[in-house]
Amino acid sequence: MADDRHRIAQITLDERTVIRRKGDVEHERAVAIADLLEQNSFAPKSGVAGPFNLHLGIAEERLVLDVRDAGDRSLERITLPLAPFRGLVKDYFLVCESYYSAVKTADPSRIEAIDMGRRSLHNEGSQLLRDNLADQVEIDFDTARRLFTLVCVLHIR
Repeated sequence: MADDRHRIAQITLDERTVIRRKGDVEHERAVAIADLLEQNSFAPKSGVAGPFNLHLGIAEERLVLDVRDAGDRSLERITLPLAPFRGLVKDYFLVCESYYSAVKTADPSRIEAIDMGRRSLHNEGSQLLRDNLADQVEIDFDTARRLFTLVCVLHIR
């Protein structure tokens, strides 16, 4: 695990506009948060030290990472345009829907093929997130994967 200076200790999603999500999505959100808090690496290039409380949200067509200290005081605000993620998130949702449907009725080889596509899109989105954050914060790939899951959850309206 990363030392406390470079880790997220708490994460909050801005879900003011969320009405209700399917059980599968809620499960993915809960797992991503639990895994993220268990192990992550998050080092802002500004040099501020953690542990961090991260508030993740979407505002004005931008992804907002409000980096806060343990006392919940804002340290910095990182924003990214959402445009580069739109098509990928849409494709990821479509494949996830196919996967959840296939799990109920399809044969194992079909489920595995869909899951491979789902993981591939997830990896692509994770790398895109990591690349887009590279000038502002250094994160490892597993942290990027979990954050990408949460970005996808925030897109559900």
